[in-house]
Amino acid sequence: MTTNRRDFLKTSAGLTLGVFLPTLAAQADAAGTLHTPNAWVHIADDNTITLLSARSEMGQGVYTSMPMLIAEELNVDIRKIKVEIAPVAPVYVNALLGGQLTGGSTSVREGWEKLRIAGAQVRMMLIAAAAEQWKVDATKLTAADGKVTGPGGKSATYGQLAAAAAKQPVPEKVTLKDPKDFKIIGKPTKRLDTAGKVNGTAEYGIDVKLPGMVYASLEQCPVIGGKVVSFDASKAKAMPGVIDVVQIRDGVAVVADSYWRAKKARDALTVKWDDGPGARIDNAAMKDGIRKAADATIPIKKTGDATAALGSAAKKLQAEYWSPLLAHATMEPQNFTAHYKDGKCLVIGPAQFQQGTQGNVANAVGLKPEDVTVKTTFLGGGFGRRLEYDFAVQAAEISKAVGKPVKLLWTREDDTTHDFYRPMALHRMAGGLDAAGKPVALTLQLTSQSVTQRAFGLPKGTLDPFMAEAAVVGYDIPNMTAELIEHDSGLRVGYWRSVSHALNAFANESFIDEMAHAAKKDPYQFRLALLDKQPRFAKVLKLAAEKSGWGKPLPKGHYRGIALMEGYDTYMAQVAEISVKDNAIKVHRVWVAADLGRMVNPDTVEAQIQSSIAFGLTSTLGAEITLDKGRVQQTNFHDYPILRMNEMPKVDVTLVPSTEKPGGIGEPATALIGPAVANALFAATGKRLRKLPLSSENIQAA
Repeated sequence: MTTNRRDFLKTSAGLTLGVFLPTLAAQADAAGTLHTPNAWVHIADDNTITLLSARSEMGQGVYTSMPMLIAEELNVDIRKIKVEIAPVAPVYVNALLGGQLTGGSTSVREGWEKLRIAGAQVRMMLIAAAAEQWKVDATKLTAADGKVTGPGGKSATYGQLAAAAAKQPVPEKVTLKDPKDFKIIGKPTKRLDTAGKVNGTAEYGIDVKLPGMVYASLEQCPVIGGKVVSFDASKAKAMPGVIDVVQIRDGVAVVADSYWRAKKARDALTVKWDDGPGARIDNAAMKDGIRKAADATIPIKKTGDATAALGSAAKKLQAEYWSPLLAHATMEPQNFTAHYKDGKCLVIGPAQFQQGTQGNVANAVGLKPEDVTVKTTFLGGGFGRRLEYDFAVQAAEISKAVGKPVKLLWTREDDTTHDFYRPMALHRMAGGLDAAGKPVALTLQLTSQSVTQRAFGLPKGTLDPFMAEAAVVGYDIPNMTAELIEHDSGLRVGYWRSVSHALNAFANESFIDEMAHAAKKDPYQFRLALLDKQPRFAKVLKLAAEKSGWGKPLPKGHYRGIALMEGYDTYMAQVAEISVKDNAIKVHRVWVAADLGRMVNPDTVEAQIQSSIAFGLTSTLGAEITLDKGRVQQTNFHDYPILRMNEMPKVDVTLVPSTEKPGGIGEPATALIGPAVANALFAATGKRLRKLPLSSENIQAA
């Protein structure tokens, strides 16, 4: 494959100077040890190769998959590459999302060509440098195993050539490896960051320490958005280790010489709050507002005439599906360390959105963005929560107020009660069947809240693409309509792993099952008959059914459910096997078939699918956020239960070999497990639960 650099810049959304940053190369030359042929790859004199990763590592394995892309084109062992997080710079913007951020299952999809080009550029520049030094034709040279070799066995290491290579012109045309020659990409590879996580050297935000650092615990209004009226800190200030008590925009912070002392002193504060309009919010009011929403209807897609087809259908179905508010519940509570000094601010911590963190910290403390340095640690889970930057801003404000480096650490209770929640959603579904039981019409209307309006200023009345995900099914139904009503509930909401895929897949795939039942047809066969024009969909559906033994006898009391979806350019089918006892669901086994195009690291792919199912089962089986007078009622894992190890089912994964472009894998399985389990529950009990979670209480009430 040959790519013209000018074309590459165009496909990469014109990211400043593409992958080449001459200023970095100049800095490296001045240092005399580090040489930077482009913005992604650094080669040191000692042959150390460093990849500057523009994506955060939050458990998804990008610190392994990204080096694999570079290593393939550099012809080096992946273990020879170390990873550092990139600084905030335009060249590191995620071209698929428009900002320097990690999310949307885009890391491999966005880096697939970009990083291979970066690796190939470096390889060609190393060869050019050797050819110039040795006065031979570059076509006579090869680059492999960390060295360039020429006629007669002459060779030089990448480190020896790095300084000269950095001065070479960037190749106008880059020749990438033919996939048939891949030796690294597509091969199961052990993660590079495992050792550090096991031996404790991997640094998470919660681990950060700076000289002279103090600790802060922040009391925030129990109602999100509420403000401080007054406070009494006399008891807190008298407690051991307390350094200061300061008010910032979001509350009152106690600063002490240890976290525990800060937290205990915080408990001694007396704060009077103005709860604000948020005090009127509760779940019943939110649900009523969604149901009565009269906002404009925004079209997502229309095929044929669904209204007419429904009117003439032999059998009509209608149903409503509800999805609740959800928290992110990252294992590492929110935290950030900040040091404001002499008109500069350093912030260090677990960030998914470096660009947003930099800009909002700068705005909060009165600096220019370039005067704020953002350093990213490992993330103890992200799931979309760390696309927000509230905790980084708070840390910076506290540091500026006390004049010291400060680590702000939230409690689990802070985290659960002050999240940016996945929005509540209502789906109104309708479908029509002809006399033979074949679907002739399907309509979906989603009413929910737009995250993008708050987060990025999307104008009201504009289609939020992150609400339309998986709204349109791949089935061959001649008349289909999907539409959206954007309704603001007044509660702040955020991107949650799989975003609207999970909302729309639950409604669509549950309702398709309802249509199959109404047609008196097997749910698998009903779906398959609608996929003649969708070979990738049909392939994964057949594989999931085959691997799960669909149609074959199950142990007594066990039942199956099936679901299908495309998300993030990945086609996936799932079969869930469950049993039900005393209205409680036990998920025994899940079969997943996925076609995600070309895979970089199949081992990570399988791990991400397993992780996604664990995350999705949390929301499927029991998790829900409720509010009373604006106060979130859940506080910790005892009343916001996440899936325990003993509840995790066996997950069988089948990956389809493919030459298609890479798809994302960090989120699709999260979205699909809900309808798969809901459909299995119907098979087990005859009860069609149209609201999540599928808890004992909801099953009993159905």
